Amino acid sequence: MLLTRRDILAASLAALAGPVLGRTPPLVFAAASLKGVLDRISEKVVPMRLSYGGSGAMARQIIQGAPADLFLPANPVWMEAVAAQRPPLARRDLLGNRLVLVAGAGVSPTPIAQWKTEDRLAMGFVEAVPAGQYGRAALHALGLWDRAAAHVVETDSVAAALALVTSGALPYAIVYATDAAAQPDLQIVQEFGAELHPPIIYPLAVMTVAGRPVYDALNTPGAAAIFRDAAFEVI
Repeated sequence: MLLTRRDILAASLAALAGPVLGRTPPLVFAAASLKGVLDRISEKVVPMRLSYGGSGAMARQIIQGAPADLFLPANPVWMEAVAAQRPPLARRDLLGNRLVLVAGAGVSPTPIAQWKTEDRLAMGFVEAVPAGQYGRAALHALGLWDRAAAHVVETDSVAAALALVTSGALPYAIVYATDAAAQPDLQIVQEFGAELHPPIIYPLAVMTVAGRPVYDALNTPGAAAIFRDAAFEVI
């Protein structure tokens, strides 16, 4: 979920009131692919307010002044863009992931090279959403991008691409392995080797003093166990 101007104003006021009232959890801008696992960590390890969305869109919001206490995108490129404008107090590479091609329930899986005109592929925006960027790189490396590009339906997040397949609207999507693990009805058609795309890394940055307790908590064994249970690699 991306913040509107009204959301940003409300969050700014909450951030100011939090230290006084002592009950407003820090605000985390996190990649859409982390929804679910961060919800569980917020319940079991450390309270957070969570705003999910495409990493590029969230990075632009933070640069423009959105009051994120922490930033957890799915691509170091967007972290670097933020750090150049708003240097974080601390940062580290937190998680890794893998990339897969999935098919919906009832779809007869077919390799991309054999797709027919009606076969469609959901991907995050290939210019802005990390899963889309990784997916395009992998298809380029396999010599399949020119064939696949005409089939692509781009979305504003990997979660939106996944939803198109789980709802039956489209037969295929390129998503993270953790997304596929959370949806047992999906069929994994292909896993893309790590050598086919840049490393999938989720960097974590603490942007304000208020976010430091959450930053520290996300680096504890308790949080790591929940990340691993959701099939993430803990760096």
